[in-house]
Amino acid sequence: MVAEADIKPWFRPASNSYILHNASIVDVAKGSIQSNVTVTVENGNITSLEASSTEQPSKPGFITVDCTGLYLSPGLIDCHVHLIATPGFDSLAASFSNPESVSLLRQPYVCAQMLHRGFTTIRDCGGAHSAIKEVIEDGIFPGPRLFIAGHALSQSGGHADFRTKHDHSACCGGATTGLGRVCNGVAECMQAVREEIRCGSDFIKIMGSGGVSSPTDKISHLQFLPEEIRAMVSCAKNAGTYVTAHAYTPEAIRHCVENGVKGIEHGNFLDEATAKLMAEKGAYLTPTLITYDQMASQKWEGFLPASEKSKNTEVLDAGLRALKIASEAGVTICYGSDLLGPLGAAQTHEFVLRSKALSPLEVLRSATMNAARMLGQEDCLGQIEEGFKADILFLAANPLEDVTILDKPEEYVRSVMKEGRVYKSRWNGLAEDANPPVRI
Repeated sequence: MVAEADIKPWFRPASNSYILHNASIVDVAKGSIQSNVTVTVENGNITSLEASSTEQPSKPGFITVDCTGLYLSPGLIDCHVHLIATPGFDSLAASFSNPESVSLLRQPYVCAQMLHRGFTTIRDCGGAHSAIKEVIEDGIFPGPRLFIAGHALSQSGGHADFRTKHDHSACCGGATTGLGRVCNGVAECMQAVREEIRCGSDFIKIMGSGGVSSPTDKISHLQFLPEEIRAMVSCAKNAGTYVTAHAYTPEAIRHCVENGVKGIEHGNFLDEATAKLMAEKGAYLTPTLITYDQMASQKWEGFLPASEKSKNTEVLDAGLRALKIASEAGVTICYGSDLLGPLGAAQTHEFVLRSKALSPLEVLRSATMNAARMLGQEDCLGQIEEGFKADILFLAANPLEDVTILDKPEEYVRSVMKEGRVYKSRWNGLAEDANPPVRI
């Protein structure tokens, strides 16, 4: 009989079992710290949390780790990334215009960097394919757990149609643009959703308004007709998943939410009435403040085309106010970065920006339990609890007192564990054990 390890030479043995002794647990549900706790990790899961004894425990087959002085926090979840736009290019256009093979070969580097920062799960909102998701699941390359939208769906002239106004070539009927797929009319929209589901997409992303980086649409534009959105939502629902929408203005957000969309990406111009509607409908908001902050910085002068700078400034100025409005209305907020190309190094700086408007607990919840709930993974991700995946950050300080420590992973994130494997360690109390074996 052929073994799985023969079919997949990179097949890894079971993860190590751990006893994490005398830790302080960051309880994001209660918003408090549980002191002197011993956490048991087996087969990639958290199997128990118990009060620590005075003596360090030992058990055959387990590695005991003294976590005195460390805070164990759930692994972070970034709900808005684009792996397709990899580093190595000096402009936004160049980041998106390279061949798919060039992007795909660089994506493992990007994924490893995210994991080392503490992101054990990411949600790609357009461009990533099943291939990168599968190699991470198999352990060929290190990276966060990945949920993908496949191609983001856009109408002609929408946010994923990158033709200029002087380009008269046809692109409809399901044509892809790297990041997106262009579709018009109910039939094409339904077909586009079904194609993305067939290709392994975990959810559907649509472009519900104009955007900063697309050439022919204004931010104020509404995109897709109500019947088109409803058709896409129905097809996604039939496949057991949901639709999220790129949308900036109150009009665009209402246009999407009233027609069944579950999530809103960005939402920078959100107002009180629209926030109330989102809360009533149970819609999620994923702001991405850091991307506008970085594109406006002197460091990245020229990365964004000059013609799109004014749109970037407009959404940047409105973002923090929208964040506070959403919080006060009771909207469930998730963490997103949306950084493209080399700007991805600033992924954790979103914590600093959000801390200007929200409490440390609110910010941390957005990157843990809130995000897990939106992904439909609230029973296994986003908390340090029995039965959950052992996605654990070993922190040198309490993030409930200062969440901006997560913007300094080299200093404060001592180790990163994902499903019981240690992918990154910056202290000698816990060794890395996640490298795949090389069979000769």
